[in-house]
Amino acid sequence: MATATPLLPQDDLSSCCAPVTGGALTPGAAERLAYAFKALSDPSRVRLISLIATADGGEACACDLTEPVGLSQPTVSHHMRILVDAGLVTREQRGRWAYYRVVGDTLSVLARALTPA
Repeated sequence: MATATPLLPQDDLSSCCAPVTGGALTPGAAERLAYAFKALSDPSRVRLISLIATADGGEACACDLTEPVGLSQPTVSHHMRILVDAGLVTREQRGRWAYYRVVGDTLSVLARALTPA
């Protein structure tokens, strides 16, 4: 079963999807956007998203992520938990391995939030 925390509840998407230059965000929308951007503030996490997005079929096994980023399995798991919690990737457990997919809708929301009005 794939798990991800959505960036915003559906009823809050309209306030988030407007560019930050298009009007004042509510405190809640600003907090949720900042949480997602904070998850992207680490170069290893940005690289992990890139590796997953470009993997065959758009998904990657946790076992295939440690070597390319040069980090231990526990460190990669820590970074992946942060990305899942921010709603940037989904996680699906298959046996003993976790498989990850990028959540394109979340990345689109973040891109729209930075697009000038």
